[in-house]
Amino acid sequence: MSLPDQAIDRVALYFRALSDPTRLRILNALRVRERSVGELTELAQCSQANISKHLKVLADTGIVTRTAHGTSTIVSVADPAIYELCELVCGSVERGLEKDVALHLALSAARSDERG
Repeated sequence: MSLPDQAIDRVALYFRALSDPTRLRILNALRVRERSVGELTELAQCSQANISKHLKVLADTGIVTRTAHGTSTIVSVADPAIYELCELVCGSVERGLEKDVALHLALSAARSDERG
């Protein structure tokens, strides 16, 4: 499928939103349930200002939603399909790590054979 440039730009923004470890930690925490900004601040071990900045990026791309509840803001995942994408990427990373481990073991065995 050929995408128009506007769509490609939108996809790039989406992936850029997922390119930060703190934002991935936020999404990981939201996998279990919706959470308050305060909870996310504690879980990600960041300042509230930093978490708010990351939440804005995630909200602007439509990945999360924020709802005011009294003096708190509750954050939830807008589209749970985000976790399907995460599973695809994690699977790819896992396969790469398995190859790295296999290569490491092969190199270690070769070095051991040389020594002895």
